[in-house]
Amino acid sequence: MRDPYTVLGVSRSVSEKDLKSAYRKLAKAHHPDQNQDDPKAHAKFSEISAAYDFLTDKEKRGAFDRGEIDADGTPKFAGFGGAGMGAGARRGAQAGAGFSAEDILKEFMSGFGGAQTRGSRQAGFDPFAGAGMGGGGRHQQTKGEDANVTLAVSLEDAHKGGSVPLRLPTNKVVNVKLPDKVEDGQQIRLKSQGMPSPMGGEPGDAIVTVKFERHRHFRRDGADLRVDVPITLYEAVLGGKVRVPTLDGSAELTLPPNINTAKALRLKGKGLDGTGDLYASLRVVLPENGDPDLESLMRFWRDQKPYKVRDN
Repeated sequence: MRDPYTVLGVSRSVSEKDLKSAYRKLAKAHHPDQNQDDPKAHAKFSEISAAYDFLTDKEKRGAFDRGEIDADGTPKFAGFGGAGMGAGARRGAQAGAGFSAEDILKEFMSGFGGAQTRGSRQAGFDPFAGAGMGGGGRHQQTKGEDANVTLAVSLEDAHKGGSVPLRLPTNKVVNVKLPDKVEDGQQIRLKSQGMPSPMGGEPGDAIVTVKFERHRHFRRDGADLRVDVPITLYEAVLGGKVRVPTLDGSAELTLPPNINTAKALRLKGKGLDGTGDLYASLRVVLPENGDPDLESLMRFWRDQKPYKVRDN
């Protein structure tokens, strides 16, 4: 990684507040969702995130400022330029002439005599075992950050199950397998689908929160569903059969004569997941623009056959 201060465009004396402000501004400008036509947007966004993660780690930032580690977190073997180091090694280190840490250490140890060096080897001395170093001299690899994502799920998909496509913050599209009887607000963990590691480790996870979409027909009440069903005046008086929408397609509902529309009719097992019920609320709809015969009949009812539906 490049110098993290350069990546974020801030000075080494930047405060935590200004550092966060600079990161947010750059992350917003270079987010892959905002730059879908730029093939380099993802790499730029990852570099910005890695630089911010690096500088917000107080230990890493301090070690970097003191020159103890580089921008990848790899320790620098400083301090060998004094006594006990051969002139050839000093020149190689200063000129960057391909000397590895092991080469420098061998040159340093040779200043104490071959016997001591051999003795150290025979005793199993491992000069490269230490803080921040793993087996084989590799620097410690940290896991990337988890990404929190919201997955919009239709009631049909929640009812039937299956997979739903989701675009991750990394701009990658994955198919999320919905659990049986998935619930609104339920979280699903997608292993290694989060943000990339700034240190070359494995990516973080994606934490997916399920959010049920608002439906154009149904209102959800737990596992139960409610739906408005328009009927004519003569269907309310004479009865009949009407089609009612469900998550499995339409179903036939029988209306008894003189039905009271104040009560909802229940279709058992037609709710969400098959565990809830569907409640159909009937709504009487009159003809548009009125009807003279209907108005005449209603005047007759009002004058000759009045009835009460309210207390006052």
